[in-house]
Amino acid sequence: MGERIGYIGLGKMGLALSKVLLEDGHEVCGYDVDEERKRMLADAGGRPLDSGREVAENADIVCSILLKPEHIEENIFGERGVVSAGRAGRIYIEMSTMPPGWQAELAERLGAHGIEMLDCPISGSHPKVMDRTITMMVGGKRDVFERVRPVFEPITAGFDYTGESGTGATMKIVTNLFVNASVALLAEVILTGERAGLSHETMMRCLGKGSVRGAMLEQTAPRIFERDFAPRGAVEIFVKDMGMAIDLARENGIDLEIVKAGRRMFQRALDAGWGKDDAARVIEVYEGKDGE
Repeated sequence: MGERIGYIGLGKMGLALSKVLLEDGHEVCGYDVDEERKRMLADAGGRPLDSGREVAENADIVCSILLKPEHIEENIFGERGVVSAGRAGRIYIEMSTMPPGWQAELAERLGAHGIEMLDCPISGSHPKVMDRTITMMVGGKRDVFERVRPVFEPITAGFDYTGESGTGATMKIVTNLFVNASVALLAEVILTGERAGLSHETMMRCLGKGSVRGAMLEQTAPRIFERDFAPRGAVEIFVKDMGMAIDLARENGIDLEIVKAGRRMFQRALDAGWGKDDAARVIEVYEGKDGE
């Protein structure tokens, strides 16, 4: 028998997650400020609702995946938020990528209302949700993790417990530190090879056989070669996430020089108006097309 699951935030990730959970036989309801996204949920077989409160009233596991902390706060503690539903005992899962300390504090605040929270950020873009190759890193109480594990493990390539509240967020930031900086580095690799006369076929064949081979090369290099900027991981998200990585490292006495240099290039892409485009567009910053 399926679970009753609710999603607050029906963007590319939230809607994709809702769809795969529906495929697995769960009841899924959801809320978004965009009426079109709600219609898309209905078309997929889910139940669109009009507030975080309504989601909490109709779900035993409430998930949130939003871009900004103020949006999360409003949907939890606002007049029509999750807490106002008054149902202690439910589980709240925050899937947005937010700072670890913020996540741990949120778990404590929700606990005061009788709501158990897990911080459960996701590694992977929305196409990976649909083919079930995303990974989830989960912080919070172990028994709560085990309670939801049968729901989310089947839709991931890895549903891993990381420790106390905030550690899922920490693991996601550490993961992003590598992924985000690697896109900028790969842009440098490809542009240098192109300018020096190497073909794309030669670069992929040789890089793919050596120490560089791996998911980042296989997934990102073709998009850079083709200058395919259809959004998967958006520039604006990279700027936000790399900022969190820099802050986390600074709090622990580390200065991330490589990440800071990469973030400056993504910031230039953002300033050029390319924030919604895929992060592969950083190649055009290196090519001088951003106007600077």
